[in-house]
Amino acid sequence: MKKLLLLFIIFTSCNSDNHKPHYSFITAFEKSEGLETATYEQTIQFYTNLAHRYSEISIQSIGETDSGKPLHFVTLNPDGEFDFTKIRTNKRVVLINNGIHPGESDGIDATMLLYRDIVQGKTPVPKHTVLVTIPIYNVGGSLNRNSTTRTNQNGPKEYGFRGNARNYDLNRDFIKSDTKNARTFAEIFHLVKPDIFIENHVSNGADYQYTLTHLFTQHNKLGGTLGNYVHTKMMPTLEEKLKEKNWDITPYVNVFNRTPDNGFSQFMDAPRYSTGYTTLFNTLGMMVETHMLKPYKQRVEGTYELMKSMIEISEEDSETIKALRKDFNQQILAKKTYPLNWEIDTTKTTTLKFKGFVGEMITSKITNTQRLKYDRTQPFTKDVTYQNYFKPTDIIEIPSYYVIPQSWWEVIDLLKLNQVHMEGLSNDSTFTVQSYKIDTYESRTQVYEGHYQHYNTKIKSSVQEITFNKGDYLINTNQEALRYLLETLEPQAPDSFFNWNFFDTILQQKEGFSPYVWEDRAALLLAKYPKLQIDFDLKKSLDSDFDNNWYAQLDWIHKQSEFYEKVHLQYPVYRIQ
Repeated sequence: MKKLLLLFIIFTSCNSDNHKPHYSFITAFEKSEGLETATYEQTIQFYTNLAHRYSEISIQSIGETDSGKPLHFVTLNPDGEFDFTKIRTNKRVVLINNGIHPGESDGIDATMLLYRDIVQGKTPVPKHTVLVTIPIYNVGGSLNRNSTTRTNQNGPKEYGFRGNARNYDLNRDFIKSDTKNARTFAEIFHLVKPDIFIENHVSNGADYQYTLTHLFTQHNKLGGTLGNYVHTKMMPTLEEKLKEKNWDITPYVNVFNRTPDNGFSQFMDAPRYSTGYTTLFNTLGMMVETHMLKPYKQRVEGTYELMKSMIEISEEDSETIKALRKDFNQQILAKKTYPLNWEIDTTKTTTLKFKGFVGEMITSKITNTQRLKYDRTQPFTKDVTYQNYFKPTDIIEIPSYYVIPQSWWEVIDLLKLNQVHMEGLSNDSTFTVQSYKIDTYESRTQVYEGHYQHYNTKIKSSVQEITFNKGDYLINTNQEALRYLLETLEPQAPDSFFNWNFFDTILQQKEGFSPYVWEDRAALLLAKYPKLQIDFDLKKSLDSDFDNNWYAQLDWIHKQSEFYEKVHLQYPVYRIQ
């Protein structure tokens, strides 16, 4: 009996919750001496093991992706608290997104090392910052491993593919949300509500000496005190911290098939991109862009040091960032106008001490035309003009409310996903609204991320009394999602739902006329309304194409009549000032 009792004690002690199995936290990157990146399975298993071993780490799965697998997010909080409502009261949250383009795998490996080193005490443990990472965002692309599609890139040996399981580029999908990945990202983002957002990439452009480049959200577009903080404090502090660690960094080199020594401009991150989307909710956003031609080991190490430096900034400026974000939200809500479109401000520039390589145009042995060739034996440091100031080109008045009929459920679902507060009308209701008619627009002739996107959209505005149905939605703009509402519901905005084809059915006329029938009615209309006859004659005299097109003439008269359908080109989202 005593022997049985002893065996039972030994058995239960070996299988108790307190027993921690041995895990190896040496990554595939380290085992290969910096030549390989972890697979999707290795990455998730690494974080799962890390969470089993260390109470400071939690790994959770959430939602769906187009691959059929869920997304994971991994939280590192030295306090062991994983309720974000409680976390946000006294700590800043940094969200790190990796593997959006899985061939650009630097951040995947660097973040694994960073999490491990923090919990094992090899790098300083943050006191005021909680880290959250999406280990691999593009799961489907990560599973599609190969060693050839990153034509320009120097390692790793194998990597994932840029397109996701449905061949979408996820870094063009944050507004339109065609993918399950993007919809799940929105869930994570609004759950976490990060103060700082970092996304890790690899560049695909010019040659130069730097391993690291940064792409902060455009400071004028972000605007106000928060934009000023990014431009005058966060960005230069990051550069200085990395310089002290012997890591040179420069702004993302935004050129194609030419050398950057004649200057370049800042990248404008529209809301389709990750940092363009996250900053709609006043998150401080940046992308890391390592240089594709540098050795993989060097790129991962640089990404690691950059993230450490950003954590240091979060630690040092914790209270400042908290106050700035809170105050900035009030600044935005107090505004009467909002800029929708931007262009480079040529009156303001920054001078960079740029470290590049001499490049020249030589004759191609393949095409016999001129091609670009860099000479790495000729490095240089020279002053380069950097155009990093933008000015608005279109400014609108911010409405007090939007009204959207319930029939546009696809748009309404995206608004709800992004935590837009809206109220369903309890009764049929009549409002005096500002109504838009789509005046002109252009469309891409080549498909772009599943769409023939519109651009250069112009509207005509009028004031009308319209009766809306019970169940239609009234949206008060005095809420945290204000910028998201303006960027998606104003059709002139570059990434509006209109420009992404959500309202294309209004662009097609549903009812028409038979010319032989309409000809007689048109004649009666011209006779009945002399002003219409004068306008018709004037248009024919000023427009020769119109004068020579009999159908266009009949169509013009039809569009001036009561017979022309009211819903054609009628934008179905209305504004209340």
